[in-house]
Amino acid sequence: MKGRPRRRRRGGFTIVEIIVVVIIIAALATMIAPKLLGRVGQAKSTVAAQHIQALEQAIDLFCTDYERMPESLDELVERPDDIPAERWNPPTVKVKDLNDPWGRPYQYVCPGEHNEGSYDLFTLGRDGQTGGQREDADVTNWQ
Repeated sequence: MKGRPRRRRRGGFTIVEIIVVVIIIAALATMIAPKLLGRVGQAKSTVAAQHIQALEQAIDLFCTDYERMPESLDELVERPDDIPAERWNPPTVKVKDLNDPWGRPYQYVCPGEHNEGSYDLFTLGRDGQTGGQREDADVTNWQ
């Protein structure tokens, strides 16, 4: 005679196994997170450099169209009083493009201190202070 079939034990995870897995995932996250956050900062610096190049092109177009340098970056998006409406070309820059990826306005100095006979265009990076390294470094239109 055959006996009753044995019940199989369910194959689940114990609480200890789950805790070990959570600890391993947390350890991996603490090693990877700083590298990922560094990439975000690096990406913002790259975006700032691209914005500066686009602003340089807009300034060059402004100079070509109106035979003078803009007094401020605002003149790239709003018609200055000395330019008649019929001569005003629609802007190639949007107001939001006048701010760096950290939310601060790009700095425009004309005449330039670093680019003599021209203009300086820059952002002070994430920290908003002169100098710095990595994502805190200044992004400029001069070397």
